[in-house]
Amino acid sequence: MTSASAARRRARKRRPASSSGIFFAGLACVALVLLSEARAATASLEARVDGGRVRGAVAHGVIAFKGIPFAAPPVGALRWAPPQPVRAWPGVRPALRFGPDCAQWPTPGDDAPLRTASQEDCLYLNVWRPKARSSRSLPVMVWVYGGGFVDGGTSPAIYDGTEFARDGVVLVSFNYRLGNFGFFAFPALDGRAGGGRRADYTFMDQIAALQWVRRNAASFGGDPRNVTIFGESAGGMSVNALLIAPLARGLFAKAIIESGAGRDNGYPLRSLTGSPDCAEAIGIKLARHLGIDGEGTVAMAELRALPAAKLVDGLNLDTRDDDPTYVGGPIVDGGLYPGAPVKIYQAGGGARIPVLIGANTDEISHWTPGSFAALWRSFGSDAAEARRIYDPDGRRTLQEVSTTAGGDQWMVEPARAIARILSARGQRVYEFRFGYRATALRKTLSGAPHASEIPYAFDTVATRYGGETSRADEAMARAVHAYWIAFARTGRPDPRGEPAWPQYHQSTDRIMSFTDRGPVPEADPWKHRLDIAERLARRTRH
Repeated sequence: MTSASAARRRARKRRPASSSGIFFAGLACVALVLLSEARAATASLEARVDGGRVRGAVAHGVIAFKGIPFAAPPVGALRWAPPQPVRAWPGVRPALRFGPDCAQWPTPGDDAPLRTASQEDCLYLNVWRPKARSSRSLPVMVWVYGGGFVDGGTSPAIYDGTEFARDGVVLVSFNYRLGNFGFFAFPALDGRAGGGRRADYTFMDQIAALQWVRRNAASFGGDPRNVTIFGESAGGMSVNALLIAPLARGLFAKAIIESGAGRDNGYPLRSLTGSPDCAEAIGIKLARHLGIDGEGTVAMAELRALPAAKLVDGLNLDTRDDDPTYVGGPIVDGGLYPGAPVKIYQAGGGARIPVLIGANTDEISHWTPGSFAALWRSFGSDAAEARRIYDPDGRRTLQEVSTTAGGDQWMVEPARAIARILSARGQRVYEFRFGYRATALRKTLSGAPHASEIPYAFDTVATRYGGETSRADEAMARAVHAYWIAFARTGRPDPRGEPAWPQYHQSTDRIMSFTDRGPVPEADPWKHRLDIAERLARRTRH
């Protein structure tokens, strides 16, 4: 090579790149950056759980994962069996839509209408978490919906967990089997395969969901050691059941019970065996009603082969109490569900953790006395005082009085009884009475109806009341929501900027009243009234 040609070659090496070369190189760099960011964004939407990876969706600063299976479908041979592990899936499972709510016949006019078509394959859960990862593990709250153990699911809009996640909580909701799928006993059902568990499949599902939370909460930034369960109505009753269930011990650190009763006056509480109206006897009656005779394995196989719709059998809140083939609710099996929570607490049972408990000012009731005379007679020596309290001017109807008095007996007084028992043995307990009425309904409501606190706890009042939502409604929602979150974080409902919530002690009987004027800590204004309800409960051995 000549010196001249060598010089030309060196010159070509030193020559600046052309503008087109710079442009395409820049595009390549941008593409690499965008690809890297896309991969990072995709990764942030994913989590590894039992069975494989799931991918959620982001909105409003929150990532929601919906329709994650926490147990195998309870169908076929797994109908009336303890929940079984999920099967692994390949790749990444989209978690963008709610799984089906459990098989049911929805009650018309429900304030929390389902947004799925219900079916028997229903053991799915949902998780909401903040989009931004925290340097610390977040508190976890697990919602248990109500519906009388025959209705309900996780899909209703008022149960959306977005606001919890925006406020630094990992919110989980899950489905559980209902009606004849949730509570059922039959002589041929063998509990040995489930460690002796049979009949209360509702509670088995709930425990399986909590076990899933224990194993998987960290994948969503949650702290499995700081789990708070909360539920309303049948969900609140379920929280009570989980507090007294040995198999649930250690799966949660705090509990919130909203209108969750506790005495044995709400459901039949049948024993598993041993009497003409025991749970197995009702199971045999249901089988015959569905055209299946016998009590052995052949009859059991025929029952498991029935279409799910046959077993739903039109059962809902409107028909439940008059259905002689439905066992009615929780079954006392001596193991998973030992009996009425108040009695179990009185005997020293139940988890010893912080509890927040209460009920509403216009609760539901199942009390239907045939006449005023029968109603007042049931109060015994308190009859005159009960009449003065419940019908002071003699203008109320029998239905109005029995609903008010029955609500005290079924929901309000049992909440106080549990608060008294647990606080007396050293547990930290906080009692509430929810009386706030949405401003659009104040002309028609004398008190806060059963379940009306839910959209305030979830801060979803705009979803419930739409354009009629007022600033006062929104302020109350922020307050209730903040109290619930503060309790979940620390075991004390003490959010900054809100009135201090007194710890419950029988000697002071102080509660937090959520009134139309806002949260008001006060001595229970219903003390005398509930004392009468308590004496009635003792006379009737509830």
